[in-house]
Amino acid sequence: MKLLKESLRNAPVIMKGNYPYFIHPLTDGIPEIDPAVLKDAVNEIIKVIDIDNFDKIVAVEAMGLPIGVALSMELTKPMTVIRKRPYGLPGEVEVEQHTGYSRGKLYINSITSEDRVLLVDDVLSTGGTITAVVNGIRRIGAEISDIVVVVNKNKDLGALERKIGYKIKTIVNIEIVDGRVKVLD
Repeated sequence: MKLLKESLRNAPVIMKGNYPYFIHPLTDGIPEIDPAVLKDAVNEIIKVIDIDNFDKIVAVEAMGLPIGVALSMELTKPMTVIRKRPYGLPGEVEVEQHTGYSRGKLYINSITSEDRVLLVDDVLSTGGTITAVVNGIRRIGAEISDIVVVVNKNKDLGALERKIGYKIKTIVNIEIVDGRVKVLD
């Protein structure tokens, strides 16, 4: 996890209105994603999950994708993507997403009530994305075996976990202090 932590410490921070936003390859694709840092993150995810407790990986567009794909390839388990645009397929579930700097809709396809899923995402800030996705998966009736985010900057994880009814496993916890990323672990 040394590479992941060091890359986060060096991540630039910009302001989106009043919202401090850090820019990192695994959360933005900028600069390019170093395969060693991605592998570092995936290895840490594998350490905190029960690989026999789910049959499908669910990743949120956009930056959950590299993490989900790498994990899917490593574990040889299928992956589906929560998308930002509708396809109109039978069973598609639309959810409202509210983040620290945007609002939008997400669309869930390829998940059924028989699925046991691992939900992975790149970063957790306000919890708006995770809350929307968990509510959508609940509506479908699928079982969520685990939720893992690579980078957590949510200061009240316990409150969010109580709100959604699931424990959220985090790989690295950070906060933005004086315009810089501070790694807390």
